[in-house]
Amino acid sequence: MQLIPEILAWQEEFSQIRRQIHQHPELGFEESATAALVAGYLRQWGYEVHERIGGTGVVGVLRQGDSPRSIGIRADMDALPIAEESGVPHASRNAGKMHACGHDGHTAILLSAARYLAETRRFDGTLNLIFQPAEETLQGARRMIEDGLFERFPCDAVYALHNMPGLPVGMFVSQPGAMSASSDVATIRLVGVGGHGAMPHKARDPIVAAAELVLALQSIVARNLPAGEVGVVTVGAIHAGDAPNVIPDVATLKLSVRATNPDIRALLRRRISEISQGVALAHGIELGLDYDERIGVLVNTPAETALLQQVARGLVGDRAVLTSVPSGYLGSEDFASMLEVRPGCYMVLGNGNSGPSGCMVHNPGYDFNDSAIPFGASLWARLVETYLNEA
Repeated sequence: MQLIPEILAWQEEFSQIRRQIHQHPELGFEESATAALVAGYLRQWGYEVHERIGGTGVVGVLRQGDSPRSIGIRADMDALPIAEESGVPHASRNAGKMHACGHDGHTAILLSAARYLAETRRFDGTLNLIFQPAEETLQGARRMIEDGLFERFPCDAVYALHNMPGLPVGMFVSQPGAMSASSDVATIRLVGVGGHGAMPHKARDPIVAAAELVLALQSIVARNLPAGEVGVVTVGAIHAGDAPNVIPDVATLKLSVRATNPDIRALLRRRISEISQGVALAHGIELGLDYDERIGVLVNTPAETALLQQVARGLVGDRAVLTSVPSGYLGSEDFASMLEVRPGCYMVLGNGNSGPSGCMVHNPGYDFNDSAIPFGASLWARLVETYLNEA
């Protein structure tokens, strides 16, 4: 193992910074205190600091030498609207909010790397550290881009990571191509004619149509996707009626739709629309369909992925760097928006048993595993030194 000695020596210091952030979680576009903490440390270490990028985003710039090369590394800062139940001493002090996804850890990792790179300056070019708001809403990256992120802070390539509970600390996972799924939300409104439950023939029942539609939608993945392709159509919510003897006018369905291939993403949208129209027509009711394409497939570019894998192997060895994502992983990540306009790579960092219960992210018992901080920080430091010293 070849972790950076200085970063290892700072582990407790940056664990305390991480726990401070954990105690004061802020939701998307509300990260004012977290952003101020980040900006304060960056200024202390000599970075040129830019605040309020895309709302509450922060960019720290460090230039060294005269090379025109540049690199961006992104960490997310926002928390989730979850009441914490971890029981740790540094648990959230903000009711109903917690860092249940480890963005406090991601921020501490990038700060640790930032300090090392500012003290050593063993690179030639421009380093842009991007501390992003509102990843959980899948809006923060896009908002920073719309605010001129890459025009104001040019990046030849951009990188990010995310922790993964259950994967041992000291392991990394990344692959070229699709790394995480698109995430879309469809809201289907079936408008019939309400009536008395004893006289259904005098009504047009949207609940029966909704029941048929739920089953019909399941045929999309089973019968429309080519073998080997991945997609999910989940009906996560149905709202209709309040009384057993009243047929309501309206039934509403809400769907989560995911894919790891842009063409499959388009196919899912088309088939959801066609099937919904057919069911509505068959039942003589009106259809309202709102389709929100929230975030696209996150696609790692080959050269940048190969470089990050090479750097990771130099830190932890070949066996601790996995080059394919485990099957069934269909999480979404708004870093995809940055990779739509810049080449780069997104990597997963092992986080071992996260929290006292060893649970997955987005769980009220989750807590980031601080022993992962030196691994992530060493990865970023070595990546910058490698990327900005290439001929």
